[in-house]
Amino acid sequence: MRLRYIYALLIAMVLSAPIEAQVYLDSAEVARVLSGKDSVLLSGDDEATIEDDNGDDEGYNSYFQNDSCLTWQQNIKARLDGILQGNLMETTQVGVMVWDLTDDKRLYSYRERVQMRPASTMKCVTAIAALDRLGSDYSFQTRIYYTGSVDDSTQVLNGDIYCVGGMDPLIGGTDITAIAESIRQLNIRTINGNFYADRSFKDKDELGWGWCWDDKNPSLNPLLVNKRDNFISLLRERLHNMGVTHYGIVGERTVPNNARLITTRLHSIEEVMRPMMKKSDNLFAESMFYQIAAAGGGKWSTAKQAASYIKGLIRKVGLTPSNYNIADGSGLSLYNYVSPELEVQLLRYAFQNRNIYDILLKTLPIAGIDGTLRRRMRGTPAAGNVRAKTGTVMGVSSLAGYLTASNQHRLCFSIIVNGGMSNGPMRRLQNSICVALSK
Repeated sequence: MRLRYIYALLIAMVLSAPIEAQVYLDSAEVARVLSGKDSVLLSGDDEATIEDDNGDDEGYNSYFQNDSCLTWQQNIKARLDGILQGNLMETTQVGVMVWDLTDDKRLYSYRERVQMRPASTMKCVTAIAALDRLGSDYSFQTRIYYTGSVDDSTQVLNGDIYCVGGMDPLIGGTDITAIAESIRQLNIRTINGNFYADRSFKDKDELGWGWCWDDKNPSLNPLLVNKRDNFISLLRERLHNMGVTHYGIVGERTVPNNARLITTRLHSIEEVMRPMMKKSDNLFAESMFYQIAAAGGGKWSTAKQAASYIKGLIRKVGLTPSNYNIADGSGLSLYNYVSPELEVQLLRYAFQNRNIYDILLKTLPIAGIDGTLRRRMRGTPAAGNVRAKTGTVMGVSSLAGYLTASNQHRLCFSIIVNGGMSNGPMRRLQNSICVALSK
């Protein structure tokens, strides 16, 4: 009773203040205190640490009411101001930006220009840049060539087979079988020559710049099968099972200009982007990153070439490229530094370009339904509404994407938290902001 009496006095004091000051009052929060309901304000002590984006049981009250005395934008500000007063703010670095895409204006911001490590929301940057440069019809290609000639009378290929990797992370056993069948259809029973892997699609770096050696890092090899470096051995095995004998060695060499194409295996940019975003697959993101680099032409493409294109896109959306550091495509690197403002402006740019937005939106995880958001925000207005990319590495949690507000305005947002020692409180902060924007 005493606590409620004190809050009643506080309400009276606030109501007597000028109207401008009342904008910062979240009346729903005060009403909740007076009614004895749990507060939505978050602290770092709320729940046990949750280490996996794929599992986050909700343990907070995310019900928000509108104050009829405030405009919609003022209500949003009051809610988010309240959320950003928790204990977490004292021990971490937080940046938030929300953009009203319908009215094309800033809706809310809090330290939105602070450069921070994004973790896997870096994949949003990569996805938007890839769709911008490569287009929605782009396909990842793995090509198979041969040199020499086929003696039809003896069914012998007197020449070599070249497997040219295009860093397609979707290449699997069915692709290898199809390639083997294409070789067999050339009336070949014997290969009297060598198998060569052509890995000139990208540089020879197998790890990204700024990756931790003890992380679970993907292999940056442009010729993989099911993420493993056994493309040629698996192809030779398939050919053997089809009755094709190989006499020769296995090595690495760039395909010569006079080689003839046998077959090309293709996967669309949307097919690759879906697991990259839904499952936050790092190999798929790095493959996308190197497609951006290779689009400039030539061989042995580098991460710096991809970063250079992204810097140009940053300039295109009206920001200063030198304020940011782009180290990789997945967000694994310790050297990535972006800001909520940058992520929001890129999401805004994507929204304004349907050839980017239509694919991007389909590949983002949906709150409470699928991907890395399937267990988050369930049973709230954000479930089924928020489509966003999660980000998690040690000390970093982030969320960036789109949602529709209660007034049917389309919004994009970015929330980055650095310095947290457990993921749970950082994610609950993000969840609460998304619920507040959705209600």
